[in-house]
Amino acid sequence: MAELTIDEKFEQELKQADIDHHTPTAGAMTGHILSNLVIQASKLQQAAWYVKGPERFSLVPKFTELLAQSQQLSSELGHLLLDEGEVPPSTTADYQKYSMLEESGKNKYFTATAIVDATVHDYDTENLFIDRAIKLAEKEERPALAAFLVKLRGINNHNIRDLQFYLGNDARTGLDEEDDDDD
Repeated sequence: MAELTIDEKFEQELKQADIDHHTPTAGAMTGHILSNLVIQASKLQQAAWYVKGPERFSLVPKFTELLAQSQQLSSELGHLLLDEGEVPPSTTADYQKYSMLEESGKNKYFTATAIVDATVHDYDTENLFIDRAIKLAEKEERPALAAFLVKLRGINNHNIRDLQFYLGNDARTGLDEEDDDDD
């Protein structure tokens, strides 16, 4: 049998991605996580460049640290997906399609507090996908993928706590439904 052309291979990839995203698999859900990490890196770069006010001197190093962390984790996750026989998202169009984080040029004009709060909510959004991917990886008996995702969940939880404490909040303030209830 003749080897597939580049166009045929890419067409197969697109068909499989469509199938995997309609009946979610651990690999497909992890593709969303990878895309979130890449978009998050862009948002963290923007935050480090544009955060203003007296908080700038403490926040620029933190955003720079989180940016490096996000880039490292996305690289590790991409390699892990390849190890698992998956085809990770790898283009800007893919990242935009699969990410649930929203970018905006307007964010550069946010106050420091609003930038930190938005970052907290981005990590919390990422955790929704991580939790689902962990369950799928466990169900599909993919222990290496599940272990990485559990580690990523812990990293995100730590980042949420750090940023929430900066805002004077407890770790889950404003993130859980019960926080929105008036008792």
